[in-house]
Amino acid sequence: MSIYGSNVFNDAALKERLPKAIYKALNKTIAEGRSLDPAIADVVANAMKDWAIEKGATHFTHWFQPMTGITAEKHDAFISPTADGKAIMEFSGKELIKGEPDASSFPSGGLRATFEARGYTAWDCTSPAFVKDGSLCIPTAFCSYTGEALDKKTPLLRSMEALSKQALRVLKALGNTTTNKVITTVGPEQEYFLIDKKLFEQRKDLIFAGRTLFGAKPPKGQEMEDHYFGSLKERISAYMKEIDEELWKLGVSAKTKHNEVAPAQHELAPIFTTTNIATDHNQLTMDTMKKVALRHGLVCLLHEKPFAGINGSGKHNNWSMGTDDGMNLLDPGNTPHDNQQFLLFLCAVIKAVDEYADLLRMSAANPGNDHRLGANEAPPAIISIFLGEQLQDILEQIEKGGATSSKTGGLMEIGVTTLPALPKDATDRNRTSPFAFTGNKFEFRMVPSSGSIAAPNYILNTIVAEILDEVASRLEKAQDVNAEVKAFLTEVATKHKKVVFNGNGYSDEWVVEAEKRGLPNIKTTVEATKALIAEKNLAVMEKHAVLSRVEMESRYEIELENYIKTINIESLTMIEMAKRQILPAVIKFATNLAASINTIKATGIAADLSAQTELLTEVSALAGDLKKKIAALEAATDKASNAHGDSYAQASLFRFDVFEKMGALREVADTLETLVDKDVWPMPTYAELLFNI
Repeated sequence: MSIYGSNVFNDAALKERLPKAIYKALNKTIAEGRSLDPAIADVVANAMKDWAIEKGATHFTHWFQPMTGITAEKHDAFISPTADGKAIMEFSGKELIKGEPDASSFPSGGLRATFEARGYTAWDCTSPAFVKDGSLCIPTAFCSYTGEALDKKTPLLRSMEALSKQALRVLKALGNTTTNKVITTVGPEQEYFLIDKKLFEQRKDLIFAGRTLFGAKPPKGQEMEDHYFGSLKERISAYMKEIDEELWKLGVSAKTKHNEVAPAQHELAPIFTTTNIATDHNQLTMDTMKKVALRHGLVCLLHEKPFAGINGSGKHNNWSMGTDDGMNLLDPGNTPHDNQQFLLFLCAVIKAVDEYADLLRMSAANPGNDHRLGANEAPPAIISIFLGEQLQDILEQIEKGGATSSKTGGLMEIGVTTLPALPKDATDRNRTSPFAFTGNKFEFRMVPSSGSIAAPNYILNTIVAEILDEVASRLEKAQDVNAEVKAFLTEVATKHKKVVFNGNGYSDEWVVEAEKRGLPNIKTTVEATKALIAEKNLAVMEKHAVLSRVEMESRYEIELENYIKTINIESLTMIEMAKRQILPAVIKFATNLAASINTIKATGIAADLSAQTELLTEVSALAGDLKKKIAALEAATDKASNAHGDSYAQASLFRFDVFEKMGALREVADTLETLVDKDVWPMPTYAELLFNI
């Protein structure tokens, strides 16, 4: 396909435009993780500039991912004035390798004082540059003047190196002499909503908070299950077609698209690629989705819960480990019970997830995801692993002394002679599990739809690296490697089986059972942040040089600050909407209703006015209650906003006082929406938002 990767300075472009010696040297630098020779950088920069100008670019930018959760860009023109008053187009190796954006205005969690402005961006040569919006975008890491990571890419790259290092030790101990690198790969499925732009612009909550803070349930939601995988509406299909084309140009392998469960909800899934490129691609995907939607008179909502009462959006993070010589380390093969290498890496993941469940849970935490997790539409807040019947049976065999057989799927007879017998997988899938094995990878289903996949993956990489370090150390010291492997597998099967659960993660019984097993149930983002400063988690991140203690503590502060600001914005938006839109509309409706009653009475006609009188009484009572709920929310918000000092205590006030009062205010307002005349109600309803495309 001619357009695929056409706006990417990929390997094909490098090979075409660089001298052979430079091309080989750059590839060696990337493969071996070395520093880039400045002389090579100048040649690459010149070739990259020429290519970008041919694509219509006039500027370049170091494209990075600060702790805001979105990407950042500072654009500089290629133009350089000459002494004769003319100009030439220049781009040096120095400009390619290093940039210097202002670091003072990005979240740093105390790493940088406001007056300490200098920050650096460094080219990530493992992720190809691309042209977007008339600029050459160079994927970079972002760090402070003193070297601390101020972004999400830096720890991700560090974690990939850490996992590769420890996995290679394990493979070498098992007798592998050909593998030089272990690579983690990811394929993130992206869920999103599309609504009409004109309706969006009439909702202050969608504009300021990204979700509806008010909204009564419509007569029809998702209960008919007729939207899931349904035929695409013409407007949506046109949007999806353009999304595919724009992403393909950027080298993003958008593969699957379909309607999701909730009305107006959809999904896009790419083919997997290396973790850092997948992270870059997912950021590009979200950005492109939003931009293209506007061209179609739509708005793309990436919030985890834009509408109450129907399913929200997540991002399924399909993670695996592979080698540079073509092995998938999580491929069980036809007889997984005697696949020693697979079982070793599988059990390393099981142990890592069990021992660092709190840290993994934190990686999927944000204010929006609090609405989803544990709400019977998404995985529970309890971290558990689904293995399926086949692998759980093998684990049980290992616990009892050794695995000797693997359950097989066989063939599935459909009962229609013209249809072929289908090969049946050895195990089913489980959509209620937060961390599910799905054939040759793990699907981390808790990741929030609006968030970067960097943190879930650098934490997953790091905790698995830690267990692989333990395994490697044991195997390197062992006189009998096979016996040591068996001992490790038995230990995991015995001590960590509590984290394996194949049942219904939505059930109340599982919550009780998980507590008996000693599995943490961390329900809110605020509570989850504690994992970032737990001693064992600080130690493991520091040990593998992924995040220092100071960098971890800064992220703790950033997460709390983000939560505080998010709920504060939502609360203030609710107050404004309730005071300036909803309450006046209710008063107007009540006034009109009272006038109608008086008009009928004035005619002298004997009429039954009980319906109007009862409605007026009910609406007036609810209006009074609404006013009280507004005042209560205002008081709670003022108290929380002024509770400076301890960030955790302030965030807790927002979560357990402000947030609860927001719910109470919404309940009254949503009841009023069902009573007040539609022509008077001041904003589009759920029925209009969800079904008007």
